[in-house]
Amino acid sequence: MRTLLVAATILVAGFALAAANAPAPAETDAQAPKPLALRSIMKELGRNMQVITDGISREDWALIEKTAPRVADHPQPPMSERLRILAFAGTDAGRFKAYDGETNMAAEALAKGARAKDGEVTILAFQKLQSSCFNCHREFRKPFVEHFYGAQ
Repeated sequence: MRTLLVAATILVAGFALAAANAPAPAETDAQAPKPLALRSIMKELGRNMQVITDGISREDWALIEKTAPRVADHPQPPMSERLRILAFAGTDAGRFKAYDGETNMAAEALAKGARAKDGEVTILAFQKLQSSCFNCHREFRKPFVEHFYGAQ
């Protein structure tokens, strides 16, 4: 049962990360909008999630414990960009910020589970972390990308 849960978790993470890191269609430099700092932050979060997935599959608790805080305490975009993002989110800004809070709490629980070398707690926290990421992406990614980068 545990192996099945780990395999399912890794599979879901792989699909989510592959979708998040899919290349955009080619554009000329003049046509392409300048990427927001949030894009590089999200890519770094994706890399950290891959490291955590690898750590879970190998039960490398130290690696997970070291990497989870990078997700929990990820960098924030500059204030001017945050204001643009919150203005775009409008009345949904509270939900947008709540997803970030859920991500933070789940990543902290993930680090705690790894510190205790408790696979079940770690996997449950990782599932919550992935769900938080997925729910935010499902609600905000497409309209966000269209708003800031145009239809792609």
